[in-house]
Amino acid sequence: MITAIVLIKTSVDRIPEIAEAIAALDNVSEVFSVTGTYDLVAMVRVPRHENLADIIPGRISKIPGVVATDTHVAFRTYSQHDLEAAFAIGLDA
Repeated sequence: MITAIVLIKTSVDRIPEIAEAIAALDNVSEVFSVTGTYDLVAMVRVPRHENLADIIPGRISKIPGVVATDTHVAFRTYSQHDLEAAFAIGLDA
């Protein structure tokens, strides 16, 4: 699975509506409203790199109020949740 972190600038008066529209898209797992240069951060998970073009410029960028996107593709994922699950294998709770 390929993970892309998409930094999104929006019309500031429509952040909640835009976030909900992005979150409703297939392959978007989370959308965060954040402070700083960008207004939203979306996590996109796809099976193939080609799918990113369908979702990011093809769907996210076309949502009314999305001004710009900046996409970062993850090389690896490190997660505390994954580490805890690995160490818990075979243990009774």
